[in-house]
Amino acid sequence: MIKEQDKRPILIVDDEPEILLAVDTTLRMAGLTNIITIGDSRDVIRIMERKIPRLILLDLNMPHINGGRLLKIIRKTWPRIPVIVLTGAIDVDTAVQCMKIGALDYVVKPVEEGRLLEAVNQALDYENLSQTDKKGPPKDLFSQIKNPEAFRHIITQDKKMHSIFHYVEAIGPSSQPVLIFGETGVGKELICQSIHSLSRRKGKLVKVNVAGLDDNVFSDTLFGHVAGAFTGADKARPGLIEQAVAGTLFLDEIGDLALTSQVKLLRLLQEGEYLPLGSDGTRKSDVRILASTNLDLWALEKKGKFRKDLIYRLSTHTLTLPPLRERLLDLPLLLDRFACTAAIELDKPIPDMPKNLIEQMETYPFKGNIRELKSMVHDAISRYKKGPITGDLFKGLARKPITHDQKISMDLPTLKEASIELVEKALKQTRGNQSAAAKILGISQQALSKRIQKLKSEGK
Repeated sequence: MIKEQDKRPILIVDDEPEILLAVDTTLRMAGLTNIITIGDSRDVIRIMERKIPRLILLDLNMPHINGGRLLKIIRKTWPRIPVIVLTGAIDVDTAVQCMKIGALDYVVKPVEEGRLLEAVNQALDYENLSQTDKKGPPKDLFSQIKNPEAFRHIITQDKKMHSIFHYVEAIGPSSQPVLIFGETGVGKELICQSIHSLSRRKGKLVKVNVAGLDDNVFSDTLFGHVAGAFTGADKARPGLIEQAVAGTLFLDEIGDLALTSQVKLLRLLQEGEYLPLGSDGTRKSDVRILASTNLDLWALEKKGKFRKDLIYRLSTHTLTLPPLRERLLDLPLLLDRFACTAAIELDKPIPDMPKNLIEQMETYPFKGNIRELKSMVHDAISRYKKGPITGDLFKGLARKPITHDQKISMDLPTLKEASIELVEKALKQTRGNQSAAAKILGISQQALSKRIQKLKSEGK
């Protein structure tokens, strides 16, 4: 009997209901009860985004997204999850090919109970070995993360990001504020979700974008109001702090917060107290504050736009997320995931991503980072029909970036322009003395005289 030792589920993916039933029954009788059966391959990715499985049993021949393509996607994004291929007897060669691209084992259909349990046992042993100090598959930085499920929504194999994951694991249980820096679209909100999930807090994660909120709106939004606080306030309304009781409050775009509101936030951080609009008495709060910004708060402080004491209070723990241009190793993973998700949503075929498209994207600035990439991919898939996807379907990408040689050519004058400029400078330096100017230019006076006449005839 196999003992259930993990809260993560086992996924069984097959478009044949009788196979799903047979495999599910066999595993349950062996003691494995946390099982999810999936009959439509298009549902696999979105289910995995919500819950990382410990093992996947994957049929090869399915409509919509075949098992081979799905295996490649899984291997790129979740390289540590063991996959067992389910295949018909005539497809053993194909199954072996799948093992070459990352499947751990294969089981021939119709499934024989002993063979299935042997493969599952081996896969679960593989999983246990990869997460301990026993001899097993080589460890990378990501395999050393203690709580990988907390980062399941972040697609990366970048070492900087993995270092951030380790830091987030260390500060997750803390009650102190966290200040997250990073450009627009790098995933600051996703990191907040990870911090909250590791905080062990019983309350909710409540999010609010404070950019553009005047002081009254900010106070009402966060602290709420009592009945009669202002015209139209017929009844009391709790603020977001009350909604996040025993949980986490995420303040996005904190750099745009008004100075008057900063004073109230400082009091909340220092004293753990706040005052609802119209109330005479303060209330206590145990909410943890996370804040993010794409601005330099110290530069704002020098301009008198942000309080120094608030920066210190917010930045007990700080981290900076790298932009996409510094995470180019993640570009193929993100591109593949976004293309797959968009194709499923738009009921389009999932395209192959040619190498030259990746190379072309590596030169694109991505000022909106991952958010911009996701939008570009979704728009491109909406116009995609068949075959390898090409750069001309991506808005902005079709315009080739300026090369180094092109930049040089844009900065340099033409020979004619350079000639005119040299003649003018030589004459200016010699105060119009053509004989002296000719010596500076290294030509005869007659040659210089001819050039000057030619320039005059051309209107120069």
